[in-house]
Amino acid sequence: MEKLKNPWLGLVDKGYNCFGCAPNNPCGLKMEFYEDGDDIVCFWTPDDNYQGWLKTLHGGIQATLMDEISAWVIARKLQTSGMTTGMNVKYKHPIATGVNERLEVRGRISEMKRNFAFIYVEIIYNNQVCTEAELTFFCFPQEKAQRDFFFSECLTEQDK
Repeated sequence: MEKLKNPWLGLVDKGYNCFGCAPNNPCGLKMEFYEDGDDIVCFWTPDDNYQGWLKTLHGGIQATLMDEISAWVIARKLQTSGMTTGMNVKYKHPIATGVNERLEVRGRISEMKRNFAFIYVEIIYNNQVCTEAELTFFCFPQEKAQRDFFFSECLTEQDK
């Protein structure tokens, strides 16, 4: 498993403050990502600041975790950026907050149709799939990703 470099770290002066992956956003999730074969993986520990019901991870935060990892799947596997056009989430089991146990968010491309990527994501907690989703992403041409979204490339720490 290889850690991915964050390609937007040098863009703070241009306004980079992503709720999902910016390491300096005080309210953000500060997600970091790894490549594991065809999958992109994030390990994240839910604290009580992200609860919905008592000691339970908010469903909107779960959806954000899955949406964010999908964007990183596109960045790493297709070397471009895109936008979510659809998300179908199934909440199967609750996820506890405030117990200092990390969860695993895992995403992969399940299908490509022209400029659309279909991404399967699951959140695994206590060795069970608690939440799963199928996301549809419209993938921008690389020139547009570079010009409009400041995307250059998504590398692992071992690359270059």
